[in-house]
Amino acid sequence: MPAQSPAVGAGAGPVWPDGYPQSYAVVDVETTGLARDDRIVSAAVYRLDARGEVEDHWYSTVNPQRDPGPTWIHGLTSEDLADAPLFTEIADDLATRLDGRVLVAHNAVFDWSMIAREYARARRTPPVRQRLCTIALSKQLSLPLPNHKLESLAAHYGVAQQRAHHALDDARVLAEAFRPSLHLAVQQEVRLPLHACRPLSEWPERPGPRPEGTGGFFGSRPWGVTGPRPYGYGWRRSRKRPACPFPNPGRFEEGGRLVQGMRVAISGDTSVDRELLEDRATDAGLHISSHVSRLTSLLVTNDPEALTSKVVKAQAYGTPVLDEAAFHRLLQDVAPASEL
Repeated sequence: MPAQSPAVGAGAGPVWPDGYPQSYAVVDVETTGLARDDRIVSAAVYRLDARGEVEDHWYSTVNPQRDPGPTWIHGLTSEDLADAPLFTEIADDLATRLDGRVLVAHNAVFDWSMIAREYARARRTPPVRQRLCTIALSKQLSLPLPNHKLESLAAHYGVAQQRAHHALDDARVLAEAFRPSLHLAVQQEVRLPLHACRPLSEWPERPGPRPEGTGGFFGSRPWGVTGPRPYGYGWRRSRKRPACPFPNPGRFEEGGRLVQGMRVAISGDTSVDRELLEDRATDAGLHISSHVSRLTSLLVTNDPEALTSKVVKAQAYGTPVLDEAAFHRLLQDVAPASEL
């Protein structure tokens, strides 16, 4: 039996919190792949009011100007997309539907990152300031799900999927599942997992289109190797870096300099593409760490109030925290390890 949305309102449960967002944009994008240089092939938005009620919806295919990638997943072929508008031609419509709203998506970092990169290519700034991931919300609500796939969340609330991995239907399913989750969050007095969204101002572009029909869906997977793989294979795939040649000198001290060998972790959105920022830190002699431990010298984040695992651990360990701008300034003058 599907879970029911709790009644909320005067005389029927908790009062709606003043601090909750006033409106939401439930988003789904289908793409040519999961890598940072992949493109959007379709996008859908369901606009919701403060209590999760649907106001309207919008959908468009997008010509990615390249191979459409995993057609076995999103179902869109080169022929289907040949006459579709370019992203620059839908950017205004999409912006209108996102403006002033919290972007809601299932694995929101992926959808937001793809949108942010498309707007960056178009030399535009998307009007999004916060996002909410329904996977994170489901965890906070302790929903009894077998896994964190959209189909499991939909089944929990009795929402029927009609065309999985079609942007419009996925956005509809998520909108219908988000509404009872939102009401349950109010009932449980849960702080919504809102994260700041920072548009990209600098990013590396990979030269040259991928060969037609090769997909290139899975990042480092060779373009000539095709065939189905699990959707949602991952967004930020870890990159193997050479070992840092310098010993860890300990924690960063406020007002001091970065020193070669310091272990640096990065959390949340950055204005400069994450890989580019990591490369600059590595070139300066720093050790980029994928997690925070007692040995971490510094955490870089633009959203210190976000309860990410890295921020929570940094607070627990007393790890120093800096924002991206301060980190960039310090990267200009990193002390050699020999000065220790």
